[in-house]
Amino acid sequence: MNRFLLSFELIDSPLLIVCAIIAGVGALAVVSWAPRRVVRTLVIGVAAGVVMYIVAHILEALNLFQGPLPAGAAVWAASGVAAAAVGVVGICRRPWGRRIAGALTVVAALLAAALGVNTAYGVTHNLAAILGVQALDPAALPAQAAVAGDPATLYQTWEPPAGMPTQGALSALSGNAKIPTGQFAARDASLYLPPAAQVANPPALPLLVFMMGQPGSPDPTALAKALDAFAAKNRGLAPIAVVVDQLGAPDRDPACVDSAKYGAVSTYINQLVPQWAEKNLNIVKDHRYWTIGGFSNGGSCAAMYGSKYPDVWGQMLDVMGNEFPGSEHVAETVADTYNGDAGAFQANKPSVIMAAAPAGTYTGHLAIFTWGSADTTYGPGQKANSEAAQAAGFTVLTHIVEGAGHTGEALDASLAFAIPALAPTLGLAPPAS
Repeated sequence: MNRFLLSFELIDSPLLIVCAIIAGVGALAVVSWAPRRVVRTLVIGVAAGVVMYIVAHILEALNLFQGPLPAGAAVWAASGVAAAAVGVVGICRRPWGRRIAGALTVVAALLAAALGVNTAYGVTHNLAAILGVQALDPAALPAQAAVAGDPATLYQTWEPPAGMPTQGALSALSGNAKIPTGQFAARDASLYLPPAAQVANPPALPLLVFMMGQPGSPDPTALAKALDAFAAKNRGLAPIAVVVDQLGAPDRDPACVDSAKYGAVSTYINQLVPQWAEKNLNIVKDHRYWTIGGFSNGGSCAAMYGSKYPDVWGQMLDVMGNEFPGSEHVAETVADTYNGDAGAFQANKPSVIMAAAPAGTYTGHLAIFTWGSADTTYGPGQKANSEAAQAAGFTVLTHIVEGAGHTGEALDASLAFAIPALAPTLGLAPPAS
């Protein structure tokens, strides 16, 4: 499929409004074209919309969406189905002009419904992310020419050169730049280089490895937005970020561990990715300046990896993660990922890993946990894990996005908090006063 179509912005673009207008005008044309049976047509449309609205909330009550529907999702679905039903009536009636209007209405209405629901969730910004494929251009890796210096005081010593780009560069780690995946069939990762990493003599920068949710893909859109906003206020400085795939496919959940069924995902992220980054990126080699982070499913992996491998990851960023990997389908995870070993599953819960760590293990390690105040599915687990991290010796910061659920709104607000909060520890900003 064309790369432009795959990467076209779906949320922050007028496409939804255009589809909604076409659907509305088309439905009006069907109803008013040589009007007959107007009331019956309207009743059919309204009835279809009401049924869709009820079905959406029944599925929500059955927890098919793994949490409450975001505001507006059911309304968009119901409105789209209502307009599409009117369009179907138009297709079934002469003249041909009304049939054509009906067909256009059906297509536009269903597109508007899908786009509206996607916008209500606010996470998947393009078709590539929805399909779980990579649409970015292949990366041209920077030359290994980082200027050495004290990473703790980079915010003081860095002077941006003339002509430095104003935004970060996004690319796909594919082809010659592909990260070796070992025994895990990971999809191609994405790379974010902040403005300061794109100049002739760049400073060595902190590393942020990030994972998105499930279903999902290594889509860097939300993270890049937050990093660009930080860099714009901090002379082009920000972490170099690699967004990796911890799933293998949108519908899989390897639960963050190596397994016979899904492959060696933990080895890939905690060994192969760090080894590749040290060889190929202008990053600070001191792991205290490395952060493992993630959103939702990726957040639960970040909490596990940050707890389990403190020598690899100096800091941890858990954005609205599950309390533990596989929390939505415990029996399936134990059977498929742990080969029936419930004890091993229990031992890999982040809170259990943290509680078992020797005293002092997490001294100097920052852990950030965020969640939406309306996120009744993942919020309680985030609170519990933040308390477990505090008890285990992490320096803990929490951020609650008021009024938000498990949506892109909360993801954006969480990252807008977390990146500046991490910055002093990473040498990118002065210590908070």
